Amino acid sequence: METIVFILMVLVAIGFLLKLTWSRFRIVAATAGLCALFTGAALPWAVEQSRTQIADWLADPALMLDTAVVLTLEVVVQMAFCLLAVHVRTAGALRSSTLRWYRALRLFPGVLLFPVLFSILVAVIFSFPGVSFELIGWGTAVGVLAAIPVGSRLLLRLLPEEEVRLELLFLVEALIAVLGIVATVNGRTAVVAESPVDWSALAGVLALAAAGASAGLLVRRWRLRRTRRRIKS
Repeated sequence: METIVFILMVLVAIGFLLKLTWSRFRIVAATAGLCALFTGAALPWAVEQSRTQIADWLADPALMLDTAVVLTLEVVVQMAFCLLAVHVRTAGALRSSTLRWYRALRLFPGVLLFPVLFSILVAVIFSFPGVSFELIGWGTAVGVLAAIPVGSRLLLRLLPEEEVRLELLFLVEALIAVLGIVATVNGRTAVVAESPVDWSALAGVLALAAAGASAGLLVRRWRLRRTRRRIKS
C-alpha cells in the first residue's frame, strides 16, 4: 500500500508540473509561492504526526473513499482540459464559452499537490531528528518555492511540443485514476459475487441509456439540418 501511495504521489507531482507548462511564468511563480506558504504554514500539524497515525489514515475506509472522490474529480478536470485543448487546436470557429472554459481549465493546476507537500514535510521531519522544526519547515518551503518553477520550465524545455505534453498529461492522469482506485479500495470488495441480479434496476438502466442515445441522435440530426439550411441560404 505504501509503495502504491508513493507512486501516486510522484505521478501527482509530475502532472502538476506538466500542467504548469501551459502557464506564464508569473502564474507559475505565484503558484510556487502559494505552495511554499502552505508548506511552511502546515508545520504545526506536521510535527504532531507519527508513522502509526499515517498508517491508520491509510487503513481508514471512510477517509480513503473521501480521498478517492477528490482524486476522481481532479482527474476528470485535467482530462477535460486535455480533450478541450485538442478541440481548440483542431476545430475551426470556436464559441466564446468554449474558449472561456479552456482558459479556466488551463489556469487550474490541481489541488492534490497539497496533500503531497504535507506528506513530504512529514517525511523530512522524520528524516532529520534533532533539527529545529522551524528550520525544517521553512527550509522545505524554500525548496518547494524553487523546485516548482525549475521543474515546470525543465519539462517545458525537454518537451517543447505541446501535443506530446498533452498526451503525457492525459496518460499520467489515467495512471493516477487507476492507482487511485487500487489505493483507496484497500483490499475491500464492493459487490458480493453471489448476489442475485435486480432485473428491474437493469431494465431501468437500459431504458435510460436508450433514451439518452435517442435524444442525442435527435439533437445531432437537428443540428445537421440547421447547419445545412445555413449553408444553402
